[in-house]
Parts: sequence; structure tokens; C-alpha cells
Amino acid sequence: MDVIRVKDVWVSYHGIHALEGVSLTVREKDFLGIIGPNGGGKTTLLRVILGLVKPERGHVEIMGHPPEEGRRFIGYVPQSVQLDQFFPIRVWDVVMMGRLGKRSLFKGYDQHDKEMTASCLQKVEMEDLKDRRMGELSWGQRQRVLIARALAHEPQILLLDEPTASLDTRFEVSLYELLKELNKEVTIVMVSHDIGVISAYVKTIACLNRRLIYHHSKEITPQMLQEAYQCPVDLIAHGLPHRVLEEHREG
Repeated sequence: MDVIRVKDVWVSYHGIHALEGVSLTVREKDFLGIIGPNGGGKTTLLRVILGLVKPERGHVEIMGHPPEEGRRFIGYVPQSVQLDQFFPIRVWDVVMMGRLGKRSLFKGYDQHDKEMTASCLQKVEMEDLKDRRMGELSWGQRQRVLIARALAHEPQILLLDEPTASLDTRFEVSLYELLKELNKEVTIVMVSHDIGVISAYVKTIACLNRRLIYHHSKEITPQMLQEAYQCPVDLIAHGLPHRVLEEHREG
């Protein structure tokens, strides 16, 4: 079953193309890693899937619905969130907000909502800080809370935009292990610069630099990376695969 369908999508900002004819099909229970250079359109693609950016051309379906309706099936973890450090909202309250889509407008939280919130905080190792104000947390801790909030929504699709940014190595590994476990029940699409690490966990990999290179495969070839990064790239294995950029001239 295809849970995400993107067909010939074009997006421009101020006359400059961010996405050029992008087509992508994501199958149920896939774990897709999207790599590519900064400014290559990765975040824009996630926003198109969420219905937050309307393409000037092309068609998008989420679970057979338009993005504005299909986003109810999605849990989203943004790359970063600006927050007033003095704003009085607790970690617990932020994660509980992930349950709002499961409740009717005037119905309060029930015991199941509280149990889900506690479980999600435990998964990201933040249960001990549940009463801490968000503004008092480090960037890495805030990212953990945002992941917990997305999980509290009980999504069928999980979108993550650079989820390991600002995280220490220990939690980065535990996060990937958590995502691998969640992938048994949830389709995952993750944007990342960490080619080596994600290649050890994801099922398929796409390269995006305005245009998408995707073969429904986990294989990363030098040709794919050269087309996406527009410079020569060699892949080598050394414990985990990683990348080495050859010397090259700009232009």
C-alpha cells in the first residue's frame, strides 16, 4: 500500500525553484531517509506532504487524501523550534498536546491520554524532566520532547526533519534504535545529513537537490550523490559506511 504519493511537484520561492518535478511514492512501513545539501528542498518537501506549502504544480496524496486532510495521520518533528525561555509551559504539557487531535473540541484529557504521554516521555528518556519548563531545556532535550509529542499523536506516518540535530551521540544511537522499533508499526520519512548512520537503519534512501533521485532502494551510489551534491563523492566502508568528498573545483 502506498501511504504517500507525490507526483511532478514544483515549488518556487520568489521565482527560485525549491522543488523541480519531484515525484515520490512511499510504501506502508517503509523507512525512507532523504539526504541532500542545505537548501536542496528537503524541508520544503516535508511541508508539501503536510499541506503547509501548496505546490504551484503537481499532485499530493496522503493515505488517499489531500494533504490538508491526510495530515491527521502524520506525526511531525520539525528541525528546530524557537521558544521564549520564560514561557511557562511544561514538558508534560507539550507532549500532551500531541493528544489534541485524538479528542473532540470540548472534551478533556482522559487516563489513556495521560498514559500515552507518560509512555512517550519514557521512550525518549525525558520522564524525569516532565515538570521542567521547556525554556529551561537544552536544544537536545527540546528535540526529545518534540519527538515524544509526535509519538503521542499515535501517527501512521512519522516525518522527522534532522531529528538528531543538537543531540549527544548516546541519545542519537538510542533514537535510531527507537525509530527502528517504531518502524514495525509506523511509516517513517526522515531528513538527515548523516549519510553513514542512516544507511545502517533506513530501508530506502533518496537524494534531493531540487530534483529527487530515488530508486526504492537502500543503495547509495557515487552517481546518486554526485548528482545531488553536484561534486564528486566516494563512499567507503569503515565500520559504518560514510562519505569522503574528493578534491574538486567549484563551478
